[in-house]
Amino acid sequence: MKRPIAYFCAEYAFDKNVSTYAGGLGVLAGDYLKEASDQNLPVVAVGLMYGDTRLSPVLEIDVPIQDQDIRVKVYKHMVGVIPVYLLSCSGKLYTTDKETRLKQEIILGIGGLRALEALGIHPIAYHLNEGHSAFLALELIRHEMQEHKIGFEEAIIIARKRIIFTNHTLVAAGREVCSNDLVALMLAGYAQELGVPVAEVVKLGLVQESSTFSMTMLSLRMSEKINAVSKLHAKKAAEIWTDHPMIAVTNGIHLKTWDQVGENLISGHQRQKQKLIKDFGWDPKTLVLGWARRFVEYKRPLAILENLDRLQTLPVKIIFSGEPHESDVKGHEMLDTLLNLIKTKIGDQVVYIPNYNLEIAKHMVSGCDVWLNTPIVGFEACGTSGMKAALNGTLPCSTRDGWVDEAELYGLGWILENENLGQNILDILERDIVPMYYHRPDQWQSHMKNARDMAINQFSTTRMLSEYLDKLYPVSVK
Repeated sequence: MKRPIAYFCAEYAFDKNVSTYAGGLGVLAGDYLKEASDQNLPVVAVGLMYGDTRLSPVLEIDVPIQDQDIRVKVYKHMVGVIPVYLLSCSGKLYTTDKETRLKQEIILGIGGLRALEALGIHPIAYHLNEGHSAFLALELIRHEMQEHKIGFEEAIIIARKRIIFTNHTLVAAGREVCSNDLVALMLAGYAQELGVPVAEVVKLGLVQESSTFSMTMLSLRMSEKINAVSKLHAKKAAEIWTDHPMIAVTNGIHLKTWDQVGENLISGHQRQKQKLIKDFGWDPKTLVLGWARRFVEYKRPLAILENLDRLQTLPVKIIFSGEPHESDVKGHEMLDTLLNLIKTKIGDQVVYIPNYNLEIAKHMVSGCDVWLNTPIVGFEACGTSGMKAALNGTLPCSTRDGWVDEAELYGLGWILENENLGQNILDILERDIVPMYYHRPDQWQSHMKNARDMAINQFSTTRMLSEYLDKLYPVSVK
């Protein structure tokens, strides 16, 4: 077998029974693995196992944290032909406790590389999907120092040549930072193994002129190639990280996973819609809008509800789903506001589906008629739910953020203004969407077909992976 690409990610969505993902990053990583399997590419994946599992460990390794070695179990899960090695880890995904999170990231990065070594797997390159696994760069440096009998600085140059980094977030809250003192404490024992002062190790991830350590900065400095996940994201990233230009490779979706309508788009979509709304007592002929993703302020979930009097004159129903991050106070406030409005003012025009997960996502992207996507432009690195919706004939109604900035929605959807969003949504509903849905069904069906064609032709993981091979991966992987 060719030497593989080692793909590292803190979360993967590949099995609804295994709690190894929290949101979009994990869904993208799961889609990537399925596509790599379809194409039979030499890829091995590394991640974390949160909590209990039915899997049996394949080996155990030691990972240095603070001044002791921690015993870590390694489990194996297959996604098609791709092996995924999951390292056991206390706690839950994306804990708010900085110390626990840092320990998880040391286990993922340093432990992940040690696990591959113990298994006799020697990757040709390491692909970091977000910065959570950036500590693998340190283990790579250690490996080069030992193997070639060279110093720390020289090993950094060699290690960098083998690391590829995909950045997914421009939002400050998503770029993990902590104090350099905490990182120094956690890496003290490891720095001794390296034979390098801990301050030298920590320096690799320091935000300039500060005492803050950033996993993103460590990833940027230690990667030979860096990619953004849409063209707009690459442009915005260049304004933030001027010394680290990014190649734009727009995310895609695994078509087989997300296609819920099959050969006959119109009847398939109608079937999915009836499944979705069966518990709500709604007429299946009613226009249904969907909004489902993480409840966070920049995504503006409640924009459509700003003028309830006007909304209630429209013959539409709305389904919301999605959860706030546990530490996001504003996100929880917005969700509480929504639930309170449903209870006291809106009645059955709006419903909220709790416990958002992969299955609910599949029902919603294939059963709604219109997909609302309302982020502040420049905040959503890519966003893929609209691609999944379009694949199933659910028409996009979106601000021009992330992937939508490079899509042509004429004849298949509607662009929302970034300003005066609440008013603009209602204007477009009144003027364009409602009249077409109820009075021009042929035109609506033509839009559905165009939306599906766009998703298949432009926004699949097949296209995304082919760009990885052309722009990011070593030639020998092809």
